[in-house]
Amino acid sequence: MSSRDLILSRVRAAVAGAPDVPHTRPRATPAAAGERTVELFAERIADYRAAVHVVEPAEAAGVITAALTRRAAGRVVVPGGLPEEWAHAVRAHLGDGAVGDDPPLSAAELDAVCGVVTGCAVGIAETGTIVLDTGPGQGRRALTLVPDYHLCLVRAGQIVPGVPEAVAALDPARPLTWISGPSATSDIELDRVEGVHGPRTLEVVVVR
Repeated sequence: MSSRDLILSRVRAAVAGAPDVPHTRPRATPAAAGERTVELFAERIADYRAAVHVVEPAEAAGVITAALTRRAAGRVVVPGGLPEEWAHAVRAHLGDGAVGDDPPLSAAELDAVCGVVTGCAVGIAETGTIVLDTGPGQGRRALTLVPDYHLCLVRAGQIVPGVPEAVAALDPARPLTWISGPSATSDIELDRVEGVHGPRTLEVVVVR
């Protein structure tokens, strides 16, 4: 008998007849685990100085309207492919102020709008990161890099626990934009300055 087998046999003999130890922590159901993932995502987003709202689907349109009202937004870009219920909320509030990107808006035109409303590809709970891949409802990268305000809508089902799950869900061949809060830099005398490389204000609506 090898040393390993001898040790294992002694362990088995020592614990023989011992009562089972009851579980002190109940196993999470998929629904409960999903709820905690959404809560963590919202907490991390807020840590990055972004405004965040967690709402039911029926509340999303009202939250979009309220957000644009607070911004006193006049013209906002709505990329093609944004879910109709969200796009309709923007158009109903802004009328002709809801503009598309076909033909593509110039950099000067993007700089002149108040903001952009998009969906996303993936949300990462652990890091509070939103990933865009230029898919439907997201538009090209410039739409979320030039305007001063970005209102991003995230479905709860798009939120994954961590970065490995996000990487597995994304196509590396697509142009990916990873967003963790408003654009910010501390390059000058270590003072945080927001809005240098992208939106100064990020507002996130998580739709359960």
